[in-house]
Amino acid sequence: MRRAVNDLLGAYDKLIMDPVHGGIPLYRHEIQVIDHPLFQRLRNICQNDILSLVFPGATHSRFLHSIGVMHVGTRMFRAMIDAYLRERKLSEQTDLSLSQLDAIDYLAKTIRLGCLLHDSGHSSFSHQFTQARKIRDLMSRPGRFRDLWEGIDYSAYHAEEPGELEHEHYSVRVAHDVLCSVDLESAGLSAVDVIGIMETTDVTPSETFCQHARTFWEFIAGEEARAGNIPGHDIPHLVMGLLSSIVSGEIDADRADYMLRDGFHSSVTIGGFNLDHLLSNLRFGWDVSEPWMGLAITQKGLGALEDFVYSRHQMYRKVYAHKTALGFDWLLREAINEVLEDPENFDWVDTCLSNMTWFAELTDNFFWEAFRKVARRQPDSYSFCIVNRVKLAHLDTRENLDKSGIQAHRGWLASELGISSENVVTCSMRARFSNIQDNFNGIKVLVRAPISRERSLRRITEVSAFFSKFGDGTITHFYRRPDVAASATPEPAG
Repeated sequence: MRRAVNDLLGAYDKLIMDPVHGGIPLYRHEIQVIDHPLFQRLRNICQNDILSLVFPGATHSRFLHSIGVMHVGTRMFRAMIDAYLRERKLSEQTDLSLSQLDAIDYLAKTIRLGCLLHDSGHSSFSHQFTQARKIRDLMSRPGRFRDLWEGIDYSAYHAEEPGELEHEHYSVRVAHDVLCSVDLESAGLSAVDVIGIMETTDVTPSETFCQHARTFWEFIAGEEARAGNIPGHDIPHLVMGLLSSIVSGEIDADRADYMLRDGFHSSVTIGGFNLDHLLSNLRFGWDVSEPWMGLAITQKGLGALEDFVYSRHQMYRKVYAHKTALGFDWLLREAINEVLEDPENFDWVDTCLSNMTWFAELTDNFFWEAFRKVARRQPDSYSFCIVNRVKLAHLDTRENLDKSGIQAHRGWLASELGISSENVVTCSMRARFSNIQDNFNGIKVLVRAPISRERSLRRITEVSAFFSKFGDGTITHFYRRPDVAASATPEPAG
């Protein structure tokens, strides 16, 4: 019977070779998604902005990361299906019904497309792009959202117009265009269901999804599902929440891939976690009394989850918040602001942010060329620092300072150095781990009684003291501002 499930989910039309995961199979409709210009643009967007100026191997793209997330998301879902069948001891002679097989296949393919498109809205230099002051001003311009969706009814995805756009909103907009150009009908899929498991959306699932969700719920929860008094319209949202947590949750395919990929390409192995061990201990969790459906981890898998969290914690501290890396991030944002002082560049980026036809051309390449032009004209520019790897002079590092503490320490450093406090630059990174202590964002521990083997779900902090050690933390680096007399008005320090 499990063989039937694997045959159904395992057929593919093409194989992509990935340096992290090996061979990644693709369906025909997924190849069409990947070949779309709006997805191909991700080849020219670096996964880690300009981290390669510190870790030279970190030149990998959002393109391959997105395909890797799809692969990991598939493995997560299939691992939980396989464990469910194995632990329920369903015999090889007992076939799943056609409706159950169809439901599993539909949900698996929806997860794959949701994972594949989850980062499709990232612009040049990924997260640093939207943190540049002039870009933030552009993305928060009144009417930007309506311009972006001109002539298209966005109400199927967004209940209301957001006040300020983030890259997730652009991912939804890209996904709409890409999926509308793909033969989803032949694949038996619906665009609204795929986009519904992506962030910032609020959708009414298709009738096909609702039917498959009810079949899946009854298949997983069994007698409990039939005994529970859950309104039928709530079940699709329970299942959609499960799928969303695989795409973007506290332990999701996105984090699992970027931690492995960033560590691999940076040649940094800090902590480390075993993906195979983690996946083999993931389970479907459900509770008809709440009602709730989400991810669960076995007690014996807690060690793998602890490794996952510790590895992520260390990657933030030692790689993403590296003092030289954050210094270059500050210079990058200033260089972007500098480039946008040119009215022609400003108007072009403004156009790209409102029109999907031109959004495809908003990649790292555009800004690298712009940086070089500025650097040739102005050797005392921030662009020159980026092009020629002129790093900020690091002065000090402090942890968990609030705004007043940062300003006080900045003033003290300036006084000690005999310079103006305006010449002391601060860069902070906040690592968010508070969800770990708050039910781990919906993940629960599957506990079985020693004799009866009855299952129960418990909060993760009730079972393991390890996760209570983590909380949100801020690392702040202090630098001396470079002697740059560029025309751009710099961002406020900090």
